Amino acid sequence: MPMKVEFGALLRAPRGSLPRPAERPTYADGVTDDAPALPAALARPLEEWLSHLALERRLSPHTVRAYEGDVRALLTFLVTDGCIDLDAVDLRALRGWLAAMHAAGAERATLQRRAAAVRGFFSWLAHRGLIGLDPASGLRSPRVDRKLPATLAVDQAREVLDGLQSHAAAATDPRDRAAALRDAAIAEVLYASGVRVSELCGLDVGDLDHDRHMIRVLGKGNKQRTVPLGAPAYRALVSWLSVRGVLAAPEAGPATFVGDRGARIDPRVVRRMVHRVLAGVPDAPDLGPHGLRHAMATHLVEGGADLRSVQELLGHASLATTQLYTHVSSERLRSAFRLAHPRA
Repeated sequence: MPMKVEFGALLRAPRGSLPRPAERPTYADGVTDDAPALPAALARPLEEWLSHLALERRLSPHTVRAYEGDVRALLTFLVTDGCIDLDAVDLRALRGWLAAMHAAGAERATLQRRAAAVRGFFSWLAHRGLIGLDPASGLRSPRVDRKLPATLAVDQAREVLDGLQSHAAAATDPRDRAAALRDAAIAEVLYASGVRVSELCGLDVGDLDHDRHMIRVLGKGNKQRTVPLGAPAYRALVSWLSVRGVLAAPEAGPATFVGDRGARIDPRVVRRMVHRVLAGVPDAPDLGPHGLRHAMATHLVEGGADLRSVQELLGHASLATTQLYTHVSSERLRSAFRLAHPRA
């Protein structure tokens, strides 16, 4: 049976202060290789739900894998407790799983994400008539304190971009120069447009509108949007495309950005590159491509852009997500006030 403990009381307790039941793994960090295999009665509905997410809702492979990990962790937890029937799962069991993960040290953001995945899974099961009642309809997850994301200052962003351009100008070997121009174009496009790294890697050569200096992006849920490029980003992108053939192999197809081996560039390569160049900037936070997206949005808001426009540029489904950048700007104003005002 699930732990007889109030979920809310566990969330109010300090992490790690509550005992973790040694005989009942929580799989708080994902399903391990030694986890028990799921019986067909649990595995089959999970696979059908994942197919629904990929084929009907057209979610990205990364998102589907994340949902699979969250729900599989729950189902594995239930199997270790002797439950192999989805109709036997109740709200108390789900709360017990979340509570056990919290006691094991899981962050609130992890609990919130996993609760959302489980709610989606059981809602789909109920809608398909695979279970009688939806036990997750009343499942509540802990509120996550939204932390202000670390971001680059305007002069730091300028230093990064100017440094990449200088490195490209100094390169003499054709392949080194092509790679340097590519890296400069990647950073310029990320900062100018605020696209996600997956969206950048998915760009094709035909997605660039030379007349209007805009790019066509395929975002989450296969939603298409068009975002503008500033003059420096457009020039950097055109410079890269002029030497793209030095690196591109036939298997790259129409990909705008290619890796050193010639195929479409992988998001992990872009992350490593951005981490590397930001590490050379004094006092810059340790950020990846998403950090450049944050910087772009923050600098737009600080420059007076309205939230609706920023929301459209970023491809946010909800304005509430974009509103985070108003908090970033407000916090910076308060910091400046405290530092500069004689009676702060």
